[in-house]
This record gives sequence, C-alpha cells and structure tokens, in this order.
Amino acid sequence: MAQGDPPRLFDAATAAQRAPGTKVRIDLIGDSTQTNNAGYGRGFCANVTAAVDCVNMARGGASTKTFREQGLWQESLETKPDYMLIQFGHNDMETPEHLPRQTTMAEYEANLRRFVSEARAAGIKPMLVTPLTRRYFGADGKIHSDLTAYSETMKKVAAQMKVPVIDLQRDSIAYLDRVGEKAGDELAITKKDKDGKTIFDKTHLNWQGSYVFGRIVAIDMGKAVPALQQYVRPQAAILPPAGVKAMQVIRGGPVKIVLVGDSTVNAEGGWGKGFCAIVTTNVTCVNEALNGRSSKSFIDEGAWAKALADKGDYYLIQFGHNDQKKDPARATDPNTTYAANIRRYIRDVRSIGAVPVIVTSLSRRNYKDGVLVQDLTAYVNAAKRVAEEENVTVVDLNTMSVKLLEGMTQAQADEFDASGHPDAKAESKGQTKLDRTHLNAKGQALFGRMVADNLVRTQVELGPDIVGQPEAAVTGK
Repeated sequence: MAQGDPPRLFDAATAAQRAPGTKVRIDLIGDSTQTNNAGYGRGFCANVTAAVDCVNMARGGASTKTFREQGLWQESLETKPDYMLIQFGHNDMETPEHLPRQTTMAEYEANLRRFVSEARAAGIKPMLVTPLTRRYFGADGKIHSDLTAYSETMKKVAAQMKVPVIDLQRDSIAYLDRVGEKAGDELAITKKDKDGKTIFDKTHLNWQGSYVFGRIVAIDMGKAVPALQQYVRPQAAILPPAGVKAMQVIRGGPVKIVLVGDSTVNAEGGWGKGFCAIVTTNVTCVNEALNGRSSKSFIDEGAWAKALADKGDYYLIQFGHNDQKKDPARATDPNTTYAANIRRYIRDVRSIGAVPVIVTSLSRRNYKDGVLVQDLTAYVNAAKRVAEEENVTVVDLNTMSVKLLEGMTQAQADEFDASGHPDAKAESKGQTKLDRTHLNAKGQALFGRMVADNLVRTQVELGPDIVGQPEAAVTGK
C-alpha cells in the first residue's frame, strides 16, 4: 500500500455531481505528494473559497503510466471538472529497481501530452504542476533536487501546448532554501527506526506541510489563470482542530488508541497484543476487544459504550468472524445489518472527536486441497464499502493476511495456531482440533506488526508512534 489517502468510492452515475453552491470544480490529478493525507491536497483545497468544488483524485504510488492503467484517469474525466491540476514525476523517475510504474523521459512527455489533449477534448482546462521537490539538502544548506529534468520536460510541454503551468518545483525549492533544513523537516511525516531514532520523510508532508505548499499552489494557480484568482482565499488558511491534533501527535504528544473487535483482536489470541507491543511510550493502547462478539453483540452488551467512554483519539474496529454465526444474538447480514453497524461505529467515534479506522477481518488458516479457504469475503467487502462511503482509513488485514497465507502450506500456516483458546474449545465441543482462527505469540507479533505498519501509510501522523522499521519500506509516492 502506497502512502496517501484511503481508497475512495467511485460511482460513474454520480461522479459529475457537484457540491451545492459551488461555481467551479477543480480536480487534483497526481501522486501521493498531491493527496490529502501525505501531500499538499488538503492544504490546496483549504486555500480556495467555498465556491470551489475541490476534488482530489490523486493516488499514492501513481505515475503518468499507472494513473491511466489503473483507470484513475478515466474516472477523473468522468467527474467533469472545469479545471485539472496535473502533477507527476516522482514515480515516473527511473531507478535501478526498474519498477513497472516507471517511464522513460520520452514516455513521460508523451503521457503528459496525451493527458492535456484528452482533457481539452472533454471540455476541461488542464494546468500542469511541476513536481514538489524532495527535501534533499546539501552541505551548502540548499536543496539539491533530483526532479529537475521532469520539471523541465513538463514546462516544455506546457509551452508547446500553451498550457498554464504552476512551477511548484521552483517555488518549493525557493521556499525551502529560505527556511532551511530544520524548518523543512518540521513539514515532514516521520517514523521511528529500530533504535527509536526519528527519521524524517523527505518526500511526503504532514498537515503543516500540506498547508504551506497547498497555499503556494493556490496562489500560483491564481497567477497562472487570472480567472481563478477570485477563488483563492486572500489570507492563508489555518489548521482546523483535526490538523492541530495531528501535529501534536506527530510532534510527540500523547495519544490513546482503542482496539475494538472480537477474539482475533483480543490480547488473548488476536493481533491486538502484537500491535500494542510495538507502540511507543507516547501511546496508551487500550484493547477492548472481546472473545465471541459480533458487530451486533458488542453493542447490545454495552461493550461499545464502555469503549467510547475510554475517550480514545483513534479507534481500530474489526468485526466479521462472529457476525457469521447463526445465533440471533450475534448474526448479521453483511449488506444490511452488519454494514449499518460498521457505519454506526464510524459515526459514534467521530461524534466524540476521535478518528475511526476500519480493519478487515484476519483470515482463518484453513486449506482445502492446498488452497486457502476464504470464508469472510462478504463481510470484508461490506466493511470496505462502508469505509469508502464514509471516507475512513481501511487497514485491509484480510487481503494482506490472505496474500501471506496463500504463499504457505497448511503446515507452515499452522505455526501461527493458538493452543487452548476458550473460543476454540467451545466450538470444538471437546474434540481435539487445531485452532486455525486464533494466534500464538508468533502470529500475534507478525499480524500486529502488519496492522501497525499499514495503519501509518494513511494515518501518517502516527508514524513516530510505531517502533521499528516497517516490514516493507514506503516507496510509493
């Protein structure tokens, strides 16, 4: 999973509908440096007036090649904006790894030209935005950019095709050269290495960074297209309460994370124990998950009210295993009652000023003829659909655990099996059976790490609160 925003729900039938009272729609088209959670997108949208329907279509890890291949360009055209701000380059850059998303400079140029031509053919006015610089400072205290060639190619396309250009590469370098490396690092998302040392991300932005560079883009847009100047706020936007809170967290302020769910989250046999073991001392990690509960019974028994009373800052919510049960106290339908319960959890968390995160259910570890049995799909899909509709972060533990387990044999997967879990004893009715639902210490550590490392891909402010280097370095832009 690349750095950036949660997956968004796209409905072609409603994509072109605009926010009431708006006069102009502007789409952001680009990579993670343009997203809301890891780029300047939220800061840009905050610095235009309420007359603008500001739609962020940027996607973490995207290049001029993959934005089209993944269908994102077609989706963007279907939103029918008046203007598009198109920025790519970070992920087009060729590296020794030769990743599939990378392009040659000739391909990059051709892809930009095609974007411009197709936007115009659809009645959309394109603007090109040169890539936000990485914050690579040299010994001279100045930025040494590795994106200059992409910036120059974009400006060449803009000049030849007579497209307005926002030279963010130039202006972001000028800003950082002026404020220096220390102040530049204050705009970054961060994480902890295995020794507890803070590592500054030189590419992505925290809330403050988003508002700094989003303001620059908004001002430059008004200069590049004078007709849009009236839509740029005369004064720089200030951080909303959510942004203030996120900056407190990323700077080391205390934070409380509450885990809610069933036995696969509970400390006795779930990933919750492994998750809580790798947070820093800044974090109070409260595991309220209960064995045998479904999204319904957790509410009905008063456990949800108790969890809300913890007044957490973040709530990680996972249900599904026991929603499949047939008894009326727990059973839910994935598309109706289960979906309604997940939506209630999200809205209740938001009502107390906290941040909800949906975690899809950890896969069971049963194989048939050497193939992993996937029996939670309906509930997983329902959880993801509701989260997308509510614009909530999803940690897709089901997909990640399935991917891991599909590369294993039954014997290898059984190395994660718990022993003596009370839920397993009850369900086996005295028979000796391997517990392929709950986790031993090895499984708790592995899947707890998986949840933590993927949580901070989207809730980037929590990066410094997770101990150790993520299992897979974040390379998505």
